[in-house]
Formats: sequence, C-alpha cells, structure tokens
Amino acid sequence: MMTPPRKARPPAFSSREFRASLGMFATGVTIVTARTATGELVGLTANSFNSVSLDPPLVLWSLGRAAGSMHAFSTGSHYAINILAADQKALAERFAAREPDRWTGVDFSDGVAGSPLLAGAAATFECFNRSRYEEGDHVIFVGEVERCCHRDGVSPLLFHGGRFYTEHPL
Repeated sequence: MMTPPRKARPPAFSSREFRASLGMFATGVTIVTARTATGELVGLTANSFNSVSLDPPLVLWSLGRAAGSMHAFSTGSHYAINILAADQKALAERFAAREPDRWTGVDFSDGVAGSPLLAGAAATFECFNRSRYEEGDHVIFVGEVERCCHRDGVSPLLFHGGRFYTEHPL
C-alpha cells in the first residue's frame, strides 16, 4: 500500500498559464455588496461564486487578501451576492475597476440587513457572514442565505477567456 504524499508537488506551470487555464471555465458574474457599520457602501465584481449546501442554504465566494474591501467584508455581519443579467456588463466593469465612487447613479434597494440589492440583477442572495477560510492569497467567505430571489427568463452575464458573453441555448 502506498502512502499518500503529505504535500503537493511544486507547480509545473507559470502563474500566467494557471490564470489562462482557469479562464477556460465559464462562470457567471456577480457583484458582492455590503454596508459597513458607518453606512459606507462596499461592492466588487466577483466570479468566484458557488453553491455549497441546500440544507442549510450556503454559498461561497472568495476575495484576495490584499483587496481594499477585505476589512469591510471580514468584519461585517451581512453581505449580498447579486448575480448579474446580460445587460449589466457595464456595471460589472465599473465594480471591477478602481473607481473612487463606483456607486454614483447605481440603482439599488436595501436588503433586510442593509446590504445593497442591485436593480435588474438576475438573482440576489442576502447572506449572513457565517465563516471565512484563509487559503493561499485569498479568503473564502461562506454565507448562510437568509433571503433570495430571482427573475425568470433573464439571460445571465457570463465570463470566459477574459471576455463577457451571454448564454445561447443549444
């Protein structure tokens, strides 16, 4: 019987190759939003979103440790995950950029715990900030979904190979 290795082998690829390979996995696009204790709005574009469990209802997303919004998301009790619709590409780009005031002119309503819910989103998840796991250069956030809603028949915004797409039924 072979003993499994205790540690992964060093990567046999460059960071650029790893990033390009990850880009071949088509994902949906989200904007994760929150409101700090002082009322400041926080939001960022993320495609690192996944379901975890139906019972209890759990989802996850990840954020780079060096992100300017790390403190707000690490210390806040709630956040919202807004899954973007195909017509929200400009919003995804705005929240991915380092704009000083990305919230100017953005239409949203307050969720039950105060997190911004973006108008026109394909779906929203209002989450309790249940747990965090530090792994590599990111922190994985697990949210317990307290409320969710979706819009039937809305085409999603997708990201693949560094470009935005929308779905085309096969």
